[in-house]
Amino acid sequence: MKLDLTRALYADADPQHARKIFWRVFIVTLLLKLWLAAMFPMTGDEAYFYQLGVHPAWGYSDHPPMIGWLIYLLNSVSSSTLSVRFFTVLLWSVIALGMVDLLRRMLPVSQEGAAWWLGSVFLLLPFTLLLNLVTTDTPLIFFMFLSGYCFVRGVHDSKRWWFVPTGLFLGCALLSKYFAGLLAIAYFVYFCRSWRGWINLIIIAAFSAPLFALTMVFNAYHCWTNVMFNLVNRNEGAHWSWETIVQYLVMMLYLITPWVLWRVLRAGRLLIQHGVLVTLFVVPFAIFLFMSQEKSIGLHWVLGFMPFLYLFAGLITGAGDLRRYAIWSALYSLPPLAVMVALMIAPTSMWQGFVLHDDIVFHRETKSIVNFLRKDLPADGKIMGRFFTPSAILSYHADEYLPTFGPGKYHARQDDLIVDFREYAGKPIRIFDRRAIDVKELAPYFSSVTVHEFKVDGVSFWYADGKDFNYDVFRERILKSVWQQYYRIPNFLPMYGCGFLERYDFPRIIR
Repeated sequence: MKLDLTRALYADADPQHARKIFWRVFIVTLLLKLWLAAMFPMTGDEAYFYQLGVHPAWGYSDHPPMIGWLIYLLNSVSSSTLSVRFFTVLLWSVIALGMVDLLRRMLPVSQEGAAWWLGSVFLLLPFTLLLNLVTTDTPLIFFMFLSGYCFVRGVHDSKRWWFVPTGLFLGCALLSKYFAGLLAIAYFVYFCRSWRGWINLIIIAAFSAPLFALTMVFNAYHCWTNVMFNLVNRNEGAHWSWETIVQYLVMMLYLITPWVLWRVLRAGRLLIQHGVLVTLFVVPFAIFLFMSQEKSIGLHWVLGFMPFLYLFAGLITGAGDLRRYAIWSALYSLPPLAVMVALMIAPTSMWQGFVLHDDIVFHRETKSIVNFLRKDLPADGKIMGRFFTPSAILSYHADEYLPTFGPGKYHARQDDLIVDFREYAGKPIRIFDRRAIDVKELAPYFSSVTVHEFKVDGVSFWYADGKDFNYDVFRERILKSVWQQYYRIPNFLPMYGCGFLERYDFPRIIR
């Protein structure tokens, strides 16, 4: 018995055995992710981001430009879901390779097996295995990891030139999403203690600031649109809530897994010994905990910092424990994987009686819905949705941009940048909704309105045909409310242009 246990422990630590297991896990998980990406229906957020790639620009209403640039490249190959999601499919696999490489450099040669086992653990986690949807977080996570990788190499190898790519990749991350600023704060916390550290910070800032300046210039000429969204509009009405704190803590427990979290919490002095990695996840997670007092923290917000936590776990955990973690992580991922597969391949009739049924039919049968809406549409008519998400999904399957008829919400306001409602004055508009339409709500905007219901797989959908669109009324009732609610730009922000205000002849409102 003792001999068998010794052999098992030796096999766990054997780098050749661990490497062989890693590559098997790598190939199997990559193939599974490719299949999931090809089969899972296009979601609302993805369809919205897809349109950013169709209309590439230096910035967008909600976010900096990197996601639009990425999708533009992917869409040049194909507009299929697999093509649009292809970079996301590769994302975690490439990061796992980087994690293994970094851990092999930081561990003694005798512990190389732990690096390969850590890679297997990471690839088998639910979020790396199942989250294959393209979002603004896709390029954010990629460039944050590259920046963090270079940062760790610079500190570990004591070579200052590594902080040049650290800054460049940080700048690319800031062009992806402003949450990358939390990584910059982590760099500051680590380096601010010494003059040598300040020199490193200056190098990082010098190579990241010019890239970040691109999005600031865009904002100055476009109503400060994504700055207003991220720092002002989305935060109005926030208030303290213990529920959002609990939600954040439960979410973090699920993402980190109970066994890895317990190992990290028991690390003790090792947290200080490996401060270069610890800073990269403790600082942002602490900031998110503070923010959770007043707002709900999205799962995708924290994902970019997870690789650094798992790298630290790999540094302080032996190969045998990591092998067990890999097995537990695989079992941990089976339930959500089963649910996702069922959503993709089970007959829609199976979901009747469930809350998800209507959503499943809408996402699976969007092409049929678009074809139905195009029937008997006047030559000069235009299809629109009543809300941003269904409009985006319809747009993807219609292969044309379909605006939103109505005020919408604080997010996804790309219509404000690229749609000119003056062009539809006097024309017929067909307005789609997933809920019953009240004629009285639309009557002021048309000379006449008729509402129709149709069914797809037993689910009801509605559309309204409005004749002779009255732009002047729409401007006074809808566009004016949008202007008053979302375009109150602080006086200290210099503004050199604002298409929305200029297009609809609204003055600047000083907040």
